[in-house]
This record gives sequence, structure tokens and C-alpha cells, in this order.
Amino acid sequence: MIEVKNLVKDYGGHLAVDHLSFTVEDGQIYGFLGPNGAGKSTTMNIMTGYLGATKGEVLINGHNILEEPEQAKKCMGYLPEVPPLYTDMTVYEYLVFAAKLKKLPKDSIKASISEVMELVKIQDVKGRLIRNLSKGYRQRVGMAQAILGKPDVIILDEPTVGLDPKQIIEIRDMIRELGRKHTVILSSHILSEVSAVCDHIMIISHGKLIASDTPENLERQLEGSAGLELDVKGSRDDIMNLLMPISAITVSSALQEEGSPVCHLSLQTDRNALNQTEDIRETLFYMFAQNHMPILSMSTSRASLEEVFLELTEEDSMKDGDSLKDGDSLKDGDSLKDGDSLKDGDSLKDGDSLKDETLPKEQPDKEEEENNESDL
Repeated sequence: MIEVKNLVKDYGGHLAVDHLSFTVEDGQIYGFLGPNGAGKSTTMNIMTGYLGATKGEVLINGHNILEEPEQAKKCMGYLPEVPPLYTDMTVYEYLVFAAKLKKLPKDSIKASISEVMELVKIQDVKGRLIRNLSKGYRQRVGMAQAILGKPDVIILDEPTVGLDPKQIIEIRDMIRELGRKHTVILSSHILSEVSAVCDHIMIISHGKLIASDTPENLERQLEGSAGLELDVKGSRDDIMNLLMPISAITVSSALQEEGSPVCHLSLQTDRNALNQTEDIRETLFYMFAQNHMPILSMSTSRASLEEVFLELTEEDSMKDGDSLKDGDSLKDGDSLKDGDSLKDGDSLKDGDSLKDETLPKEQPDKEEEENNESDL
């Protein structure tokens, strides 16, 4: 099990990881999902001991990655985004080298290497120099070193970046196979990859964890505003008059061809406006039945993982992009006074405060003026 507690990584005022906390249970495939620059790779580097944290701790099976690095690293294998390969070695030589680094017993090295080569399907290239391998095979060799020694946890950072579709499918199948015997953490910004192989998804944005659940439950989060598609027999005007008083429903479209007795409706429902036990479909059924307007068809549309991801990350971006209000903190302890406001192009320096005056225009650099004159 992995426990990440209040993890912070500060690069000179930029929080790449912002008080991140989560737990990874044994025996599942976890997807670490987020847009580029969200802090995924930084978090993985801290989890594996390649990078120190500004604050917080990471426990691997109870071992602190910074205080007990050797014991913690014995429990995991790691494949960075760029596999750490020595291209002047053959595949077999490299795996022997990796086995010795992991301090595997000498009498088990040969059998362990044969096992991982069979698992990742690189037996046919074991004698070739790594520099002569395709990107897909290099990724497989990196995967082999990560799972060498049968670690409890395998961490894979963007394992399919730069691969062609056939190679991506092969790597996904390999990850599913690994998930049967290991806990796997997979970092990616590719939604289809995560939804295809992961049992649990953690979404990170601006270094913060904004969602953590199964793919199915994350998709249900948007079912609060689920869509309904209906074909109702009746006039469009009468149908709209019936729907208008229902606050939990928004009509996206109501289409009825000329001369047709059927109206096609696209509705959005707000579950927050309903009682917990109320099913809007049942309400609509009885309402139309009582008004002698039979429902010919009704179907629901579930939110996709892509829609969940976009909504959650956009909400987080909007929060981070909110403008400063009176009393909000600025950098280095500065604060806005009542009535002050930032103007276009204005900026605060250490110790400065905003005053009701216009900042002087930036003077041209003297050396630049001299250069301009010499050009003339």
C-alpha cells in the first residue's frame, strides 16, 4: 500500500504539487490522470525517491521513501516517461545489470530475467543492442526492468507516449496482465488509455487532487445533470406548456416536423432539484399519460469520462483564475487596500503597495538606444 500525505513541491513560488494526499490500495490498477503540467510526473518522482518533497511524506508498505529509501524501493518498480536504458548494452546485459542493482540473489537472476522477458515478449531481441530497437521494444525493456524482482507496486509514467496504435494496444494488454499480480499506478493524460485499463482513477489539476473514484462512479458524478431523449405523441406547444413548470428540467430542443404527430425532446435534468427518491422519468411518464400524450420512446445519456475530466479540470482552472478581491493575499505578504485595483501592465514588487497614482512608463534601455543609433 502507498500513502501520500500532504505532499508539497514548491519551485520558487510555483507549487507543482499542492498539499496532495491519497492512498493506493493493494491489488488494483490506478490511473493518475491530468492535463500536461498538472504535476503527475513530479508526484511520481517524489513517490519513487527521485525527487525530494518540500513538505509531506510518502510511505511505501509503511516505509518512508526518504527515511528508509532502500526498504521502500525494494517494494516497487518504476518506469519513467523516458526509460533509463543504456543503449550500448544488449537487452540481456541490461537486465542482468538491473538485477544486480536490485540485489537479486545470484542464483535467481537468470530465471527472473527469463520470466520478465517472456511476460513483456522480448525474448526474440535479447541479444540485440538497445540502440537498434524500436521505441516500442525500448518501452518493453524499460517495463521489464521495472517488474524485475516481482515488486509489490509498479509505477508507470506515461508508458504509451510516442507509440503507434498497435504498440499502445500491446502495452495496455501488458498492464492488464501485470494488474493480476501487482498494484499498478499508471500516469497518463490520455483518457481512453486510463478508462481502458484502470480500476480506479485519480484526477489531478494544478498539483491538487480534484477527484478520486472508479471510472463508473466518476461518470455518475455528471448524472446530476443527465440527459433524456424522448419521443412524445402530441403537439409541441402543449408539451412545452406541461414541461415549463418543472424546475428540474431544461429543454435543450423540441423538434416536430410539419404534419408529424410526434415531437422529439432533448432534456437536461438537474438531480439536485429533485427529492432523493424521485425519478424524473417516472414523473414525466405519469404527467404525459394523464394528459393523453403517450411516450413512444425514452432513453438516458450518461456522461462520458471525457466530459467528467473536462468539467472537473475546467472548474479547477476557473477557481485558480479568480480575480483578487479586497483583502486577498498577494505574493510576499502584500495586500490590496480598499479601493485599490490592479491596472493593465501594473505589477507589484517586494515591499511595494498600490497607491492611487499612475506608474511611470518604462524607460528605454540606454544601451539599446546606443545600439539603435549605431544601426542608423
